[in-house]
Amino acid sequence: MESLIALLCGGMAAAALLGSIALVAKSFLYICEPSEVLIFSGKNRVLADGTKVGYRIVFGGRAFRTPIVERVDRMDVRTIPIDIRITNAYSKGGIPLSVHAIANTKVAKDPALIGNAIERFLGRDPAEIKRVAKETLEGHLRGVLATLTPEEVNEDRLRFADALTQEADEDFRRLGLHLDTLKVQSVTDDVNYLNSIGRESIAAVLRDAQVAEANNLSSAEQAEAQARRAGEVAAQEAGADIVQAQNQVATEQAELNAKARSEEEITEQAALQARAEAELELQNVRKQLEELRLLADVVLPAQAKQQAETLQARGEAAYVAESGRAMAHVLQLMTNAWIKAGPDARDIFLIQNLETVLETVVKRVNAIDVDEVTLLDAGDGTALPAYVASYPAMVTGILKELEASTGVDVVGILSSGRIPSAKSTQNGGQS
Repeated sequence: MESLIALLCGGMAAAALLGSIALVAKSFLYICEPSEVLIFSGKNRVLADGTKVGYRIVFGGRAFRTPIVERVDRMDVRTIPIDIRITNAYSKGGIPLSVHAIANTKVAKDPALIGNAIERFLGRDPAEIKRVAKETLEGHLRGVLATLTPEEVNEDRLRFADALTQEADEDFRRLGLHLDTLKVQSVTDDVNYLNSIGRESIAAVLRDAQVAEANNLSSAEQAEAQARRAGEVAAQEAGADIVQAQNQVATEQAELNAKARSEEEITEQAALQARAEAELELQNVRKQLEELRLLADVVLPAQAKQQAETLQARGEAAYVAESGRAMAHVLQLMTNAWIKAGPDARDIFLIQNLETVLETVVKRVNAIDVDEVTLLDAGDGTALPAYVASYPAMVTGILKELEASTGVDVVGILSSGRIPSAKSTQNGGQS
């Protein structure tokens, strides 16, 4: 337990020690932003050219400050815009000018130049750097204007800005500053010299333009006259060429017309000959068609009809012959059966055809169509039974007619019960 407590106490002490070390390290660690430089003062340092200085410079990144011995200062290296306006700056020739320019400057990050800026501006307000740079540029601007004429300043501002930059570069290097850009915005004067130059230039341009216009008009008139003469000559030549071409066309057209008429006549004769040949061919085709039609409509149907009639006659003759033979055979069989049946032959024939006889009787009865019947009863109720009993009476009447015509007493045979069997008939026939 005591060892655990001792271990915990040791861990806490180590953590406190590490925290203290981190805080101490953080208090001595400096981060340099990209837009600034750090100056560590307090320790001597020898530069590359052998110069001995009492500071060191850090461009971006981080660095540790030596406790107690060193002090750290920051210097801003961002761009400082400067608005330059000068008046009554005499140019070459004694013409006073007013110039408006815009410059952008900053502290140089060149290790060979930044020492000058540190010696002059460390710890000072950036506005002080702007003031010094502005005054320096204004002085050099007046010096450069004195070497240039107003025309040179106004017409070639890029050259003017380059001359000013070169003139001020040496002083800016001594100050440890760097001039990024310099643009001349406007150049004016109070005596209207530039305007006069402009008017003179405009007048000269107008004069030259008028002279050039007159020359151009004269040249245009001469060219127009020459073109007119050339056009007339060309028109005459063209007229002659047209007449010649028309004559040639007429000649060629006459030749073509003659050739066309000749070809037309040849074509007409060829067409007539072809038409005659085609007509002859058509007549031959019509003749062949007529022969084929006659053969198809008359000859072939007649031959077919003759063959059909011949075959039909043969068939009918064969049918009649066979029917006669069959009928004779049937009659012979019936005659033999009738002879064998003896006196009961008619009765047997009736029994065999009884169904046909009855169907005939029923059809005769059903053929009687009674639409409406009016019964007059005497009051004894006999009218309806009498009407109903008339149907069996009709059947009996029809059977009586059959007996009168054929001699077969159907009613008598059915009522007497003497229906001979085929077996007894066969026996009787044999006896």
